[in-house]
Amino acid sequence: MEPYQPTKKTRLRRLPKRGHYDRETVYAILDAGMVCHVGYAIDGQPYVTPTSYWREGDTLYWHGSSAGQMVRTLEAGAPCCVTVSHLDALVMARSGFHHSVNFRSVMAFGHAHKVADPEAKLAALDAFIERLYPGRNAELRRPSAKELRVTTVLALPLTEAVAKVRTGHPVDDEPDYALPVWAGLIPVEMKFGKPIDDPLLTPGITPSAALKRYRRKRG
Repeated sequence: MEPYQPTKKTRLRRLPKRGHYDRETVYAILDAGMVCHVGYAIDGQPYVTPTSYWREGDTLYWHGSSAGQMVRTLEAGAPCCVTVSHLDALVMARSGFHHSVNFRSVMAFGHAHKVADPEAKLAALDAFIERLYPGRNAELRRPSAKELRVTTVLALPLTEAVAKVRTGHPVDDEPDYALPVWAGLIPVEMKFGKPIDDPLLTPGITPSAALKRYRRKRG
């Protein structure tokens, strides 16, 4: 895969060694996440909307209410910036100045467009469910015409993006290494717990094999 070419918006000027423009790194960070933040402006006022997302090939997708301001603004052609980030560790140094965090993040820029074709829209929503809940589509009723009407799927071609990653231990000032202060990493993990029944669940229904596999794979 061809790497991204740094642009005025994606070129890292501070700590450029943390920047990654290869698609493998960018896609791996996107695929490891479930929530993105979509930034856009309305009449000069910036907004950032958190939402769930999914990636297929070179395109990032998310959905929203057809009446929502984010959807209407982006449908009208406003540019956006989408970010995804993961916290991997707290970095404990010997001074407050050098405390940090290990992280992986992606910023993508561009113009999102509405997925207008009904079949493509339905396929995208199926892909969304499959992305977050593998095997779940086979258990569910299909979306109704009303549900499809009030839902908009937005697609952002991944043509301008950059990953930024910090790994490793703290980097202290040389004299500070002799201080009697503990330094190191506190790892951070996201875990999935045991399924909890909906109180209105019909008696006798248990989590499907797909959900049990989900916990093993993701947790």
